[in-house]
Amino acid sequence: MGKKFVRAIFPGSFDPITNGHLDVVRRAINLFDELIIAVGRSPIKNQLFTPEERVEMIVELVTGMPGVAVESFEGLMVEYAAKRKATVVLRGLRSLTDVQYEFQLAMTNRAVAGIETIFIMTSEQYGFTSSTLIREVASLGGDLSNLIPENVHKRLEERFSRLRTERS
Repeated sequence: MGKKFVRAIFPGSFDPITNGHLDVVRRAINLFDELIIAVGRSPIKNQLFTPEERVEMIVELVTGMPGVAVESFEGLMVEYAAKRKATVVLRGLRSLTDVQYEFQLAMTNRAVAGIETIFIMTSEQYGFTSSTLIREVASLGGDLSNLIPENVHKRLEERFSRLRTERS
């Protein structure tokens, strides 16, 4: 029997993408034939960067990584995964809090759409970072250079500089 082709989806808001996300991507690319980083368009979340800007930043970071694609999607992730014929959802875990939430999500996705979830623990040095925390620290002018890629750091500084100018 031939080798089965495995396409995985790594969904998230990635607003912005962090070194923790990239750590998960780098470790996952050897597990799947194709990995689609799927940038969600959420009408609920108050987002700093547009989906197009987030896709652009991520593409800059994964260029040269074999089998990695970046796309944005709207609606239910499981519907997007089915449309893209993905058989696996990839999720990164940072803490026990993540485990509880992600476990519930994985069980729901399997029950509703029959799609499996694979978890990768983030490396220790990124276990405390989240996009929300990054946005908060950046808004206060904190140094994030060791937590986010350089291109993201530059865009964050530009965005918050512009926002501060607009407010004054």
